[in-house]
Order: sequence, then structure tokens, then C-alpha cells
Amino acid sequence: MIEELLQQEEGKTLEFKENSKNLDRIIHTIIAFANTAGGKILIGVRDKTKEVIGLQDPVKEEMRLANAIADSITPLFNPDIHVVSWRNKEFLLVQVPHSVGPYYAKAKGLKKGTYIRLGSTNRLADAAILAELQRLGENECFDEMPITNCSIQDLDLEAIKACFKKTGKKFEESTALSLHLYLKKQSKSVPSKGAILLFGKNRKEIFPNAIVRCVRFSGTTRDEVLDHQDIDDYLPLALEKITSFIHRNTRLSAEIGPSIRKNTAEYPPVVVKEAVTNALIHTDYSASGSQAQVAIFDDRIEITNPGALPFGLNLQDALQGVSQLRNRVIGRCFRELDLIELWGSGLKRMISQCQKMGIALPRFEELGHFFRVTLFNHREAALVVRGWKKSLMDLILKQKEITTKEAAIFWEISDRAARVRLKKMAQEGLIVEISTHAFDPQKKFILR
Repeated sequence: MIEELLQQEEGKTLEFKENSKNLDRIIHTIIAFANTAGGKILIGVRDKTKEVIGLQDPVKEEMRLANAIADSITPLFNPDIHVVSWRNKEFLLVQVPHSVGPYYAKAKGLKKGTYIRLGSTNRLADAAILAELQRLGENECFDEMPITNCSIQDLDLEAIKACFKKTGKKFEESTALSLHLYLKKQSKSVPSKGAILLFGKNRKEIFPNAIVRCVRFSGTTRDEVLDHQDIDDYLPLALEKITSFIHRNTRLSAEIGPSIRKNTAEYPPVVVKEAVTNALIHTDYSASGSQAQVAIFDDRIEITNPGALPFGLNLQDALQGVSQLRNRVIGRCFRELDLIELWGSGLKRMISQCQKMGIALPRFEELGHFFRVTLFNHREAALVVRGWKKSLMDLILKQKEITTKEAAIFWEISDRAARVRLKKMAQEGLIVEISTHAFDPQKKFILR
């Protein structure tokens, strides 16, 4: 355990501390981990150099830390703290699970003491994030909240019926209520925020940032714009317009066979649709001043939406199909309109389609409060796999995934040499790295 942690860098779910003298910082980290996606704190290691120091009296420090946690964090929170040994030194390992809060420093209060984790740092939650944490605690989504100053007449019922008709379904009041497009308030129906986002006639006034900014750049940088369009239509129709913009700004290649000519899109249409749909469903529409963006370059497409992964979800779980909707009304409506299929299958389907077409795999990133999917258009050369590469791929086929440490043991080489080999295999497209960033402590590798 200790050796595995020491091979990694601090990040979203890992932090090193030399000792427990600065209890406030440790408390803030525990709060941030609990509110975000869980994590581990290893005490007895210098955070900058990862120099192993160890603790002189770990039992005493364990009691001191446990008392500080009990006295300093609200609501009551009990992470797992235990003494671990390695190479004749002793450490404290604090394992913090994600839990529904929000948790905050008692002395500072809710508004000034609630922290979240961004990369390798703890950040004070602003009003919007605090509101999201509180909604999570109440099992409520932003788009499930009512807009009491709007009425059902503020929805474009004709547009709703037309969208449902395309799927062969009827739109009735019972449908609207089950999807939470309509909410009952004091014996009358009012639209939810999700309903306004989806089909509101006045959605631009209520959600001025609920647009998707599409830009085609010249080359591989953002220096010169060739085409642009701001799309602010109803979300199901916006999906069509965004994919149309991408289609007209990307190439078709011709494959001429014995009797037919086959045009192939530069990017698999299924992958493009999944990436755009994912952005529309998971955008944080409560955030002000930022919009979802589609940026097309000569070699890639970047689809970025406000809102990192929902609290409690990490990238590894998301790529394995774990689903957690930020906007349940929008998600349910897209599902009812056959715009998405199985919950949580979108990211895996993107990877699968790129594999089938021999295109470089998508990149998924959390960038602060944003989430980005990058699609690449270059094709992978076919590789003949032999030797140590083939043997490792056979092992992964049996056990589904592998860590750097496990690969090093299997190859009987050092961890550093294993990292070099795994990096080379990932660059060649033989395996896929699953991580939230370059130094993700929970990094694993799977087959393409």
C-alpha cells in the first residue's frame, strides 16, 4: 500500500503530509475529500519531495487527529485512520470516503468552511457549489426545482409534441408529470427548471448562458476563426444543430471499391453524437458566465461543458459505466426521446466505436469546474504485438485491468521501467490509461 502510494503524485484523491502538526490543513483536506470524491492522506511523507520521514509516535498522533476531526468537522464524520508500517517506519493513513454532506469546518461555518477538491488543492466552495452540495444532500437536482413565476403556457407544447411524435409516442400530462417536466405546487402544475431548459419559450431570459458556442478554427490553435455559431435552441433541437455544425466543418473521405464509392466521416457520427449529448445532459446550468463549447481544429474536436464530474463520481468509475446524472429531468427526457440509450454507457460507447474504426481513443478530462471530451481524427497504424507486450495484454484480458505495480511484478522489472513500458503501449494504442490526470493515484490500464 505505502509503496504504491509513494509511486504516485498528489492529486484529486491523494495527499501527503510530513506530520499532523498543521491540523487545520489536514481537516480542510478531509472535508474536501469527503465533499468531492473521497481520497487518502498519508502522514509521514513530505508533500513536495515525497521524502519518507515516518512518525515517532503514530499512536499519539492518531489520537490527536481523531479528536480534532470529531471536534472540528460538521456534520459528524469518521474517516478510517490507522497506523501502517513500511521499511521500519510508521505512518498514518487516513482513508476518506465520499459522503453526502456538505461537510464543513465547524469554527468557520458553512459558508466559509466548506471545501472541495480541485486537482491537488483544496478550494473554498463558492455559493453555486455550496448550493449543489446542499441539493445533493437533499437528493435533488437543479433541473428538478420548480420555477414558480412561470406557467405551463411558458413551454412550447407544440415543439414538445413534435419531438415525442418522432419517436411514435404521445405527450400527455401524465408523461410530463412522470418526467418531472411538470411539478404539482398547491394543486396546480408549474414547469421545472429542466422543462424550461428543454422547451421553454423564454429560456434565453431565464438561462442566458444555456447556449452552446461552436467554433471552427484554422489549423490546430485558436488564432484564426473560420466559422462560428451560437446555438441556443431547445436542447433536443440543439443536439441536431450542433452535430450539423460539426458535420459541415469536418471532412468526408472516399473509399472506392470494385463497384461502389463509400464516404467515411472524419469522426464517427455515433461518437460525435455521444460526446455532444453528454455535454448537454451534464452541463451545470446553475453556473453563470460560462457556456458549453465545441471547438473544431484540423486534428481534433474539443467538447467542453461547465460542470466537472458530479460529486461522488470519479473518472475511472464513469469510464466503467457508473452513472450519476447531474440533470435528471433532461436525462429522463432525452432517454424518452431515444436520444440516449443505457445510462452510463456513453463514454464506453465512444471508446468502442473509435476502436472499431482504428481512430485514436477520446481523451476525457476534468479541468477545474469543467469537463472536456477530445476526439482525434488520426488513425492508428496496425501493430504486430509480440513478447512482453503480448504477454501483458493476455494478462489484462484475464483480469480486465492492471496497475503499474502489478505490471512491474508480472514483468519482473522495476516500477519505473514498468511505467515506461505502459506509457509506450498506451501511445501505441494497445492499452488505454484510465485516470483523472497524469499522476492519478488510482491509475489503471485496460485493453483497447
